[in-house]
Amino acid sequence: MTPLDLVKCRLQVKADLYKGIFDGWRTIIKSEGLGGVWVGLSPTAIGYSFQGAGKYGLYEYFKYNYGQIVGDEAAHKYRTVLYLGASASAEFVADIFLCPWEALKVRMQTSYPPYARTGAEGFIKLKTAEGLKGFYKGIVPLWGRQIPYTMMKFASFETTVEMIYKTFLTKPKREYNKLQQLGVSFAGGYIAGILCATVSHPADVLVSKLNNLPQAGPGKSQPGIVELAKDLGWKGVWRGLGPRIIMIGTLTGLQWLIYDTFKVYVGLPTTGAATEENNEAKIRKKQT
Repeated sequence: MTPLDLVKCRLQVKADLYKGIFDGWRTIIKSEGLGGVWVGLSPTAIGYSFQGAGKYGLYEYFKYNYGQIVGDEAAHKYRTVLYLGASASAEFVADIFLCPWEALKVRMQTSYPPYARTGAEGFIKLKTAEGLKGFYKGIVPLWGRQIPYTMMKFASFETTVEMIYKTFLTKPKREYNKLQQLGVSFAGGYIAGILCATVSHPADVLVSKLNNLPQAGPGKSQPGIVELAKDLGWKGVWRGLGPRIIMIGTLTGLQWLIYDTFKVYVGLPTTGAATEENNEAKIRKKQT
């Protein structure tokens, strides 16, 4: 996804830089070589590995514990609220691990010539110039992007999977084999990715712009989020939405596929639908 993310980030900072995705790739390869489209790969891989592990693991933790607090009946009745609360809590923590690497990635991808050619070079350069503050100055807009993104990602995924089994398929989830269930996971993840990419895109543009700002001179301050948003305007905050929808839709579908494949491997059920069947059974048992 790095070549797509690179073009998306550069278009967010400078809208007229490329005519589109393919023009962006052609221009980059022509001027920077084939390796140019992979700028930012290492901080992307490291940051999103940390963030993904924290987000998915903590989501299950918070979903289970919040469900225990409110009880089975309330957890089933208000399950969408449960998904939203659990995913928001998980993402808040996960972003603390992501933020330094996201700051470095954006610096590398939106600067021309690139801020650094390798992740190690960029990390040392940013640490030397700005210290810890440089890695975390984008944490608030990152939360503003990632928390709504993840809330939509998990809630819409669970709702979509439930809808697929109830509306488009003819049997309960438990009657389908694991391969068929994983296909539903990928489809639900792709749809969820399109929705969460759209919801979080304005904040994504602000993160790119904020991390692309040059250091303020002596006695001057950098513009804040509100000033940047005003400068971009309504049209500006939607720059690069098309590439991001393709990128996030595919990425989210693959993430859910990999995550549920791992769950199947260790003997756990795939995510979504089956939990609701179990909750309904528990509620009926209590009522009898």
